[in-house]
Amino acid sequence: MIQWSNAIPIYLHRDPVDFRKAINGLAVIVSEEMELDVYSQALFVFCNRNRSQLKVLYWDSTGFALWQKRLEKDKFKWPSKDPLATASITYEQWGWLLRGFDFAKFRPHKQLKFTEVA
Repeated sequence: MIQWSNAIPIYLHRDPVDFRKAINGLAVIVSEEMELDVYSQALFVFCNRNRSQLKVLYWDSTGFALWQKRLEKDKFKWPSKDPLATASITYEQWGWLLRGFDFAKFRPHKQLKFTEVA
């Protein structure tokens, strides 16, 4: 599997996408529907209607690349109930998504920030 830097932002397009779309069609979705810069250093992730496939579009400073994963017997846990058309996830959540976990249900402990000891 391709390994991306954990510093790269990852954006999910919430609604299903027609997987006949290739680089140009997905780039238009990023620009017009997601309202993001398709040339930024980010991963733009799309899912098909039955959630058995993912496509990842990214710009690598020399051109666009398109990565696809197809599950043979399972479905991706996709955040379809998110009210936003675009969801931003962490690198850790990306790993969970690829391994089949519902990352929306995994919540780490809240980070606390104190200024003095009591």
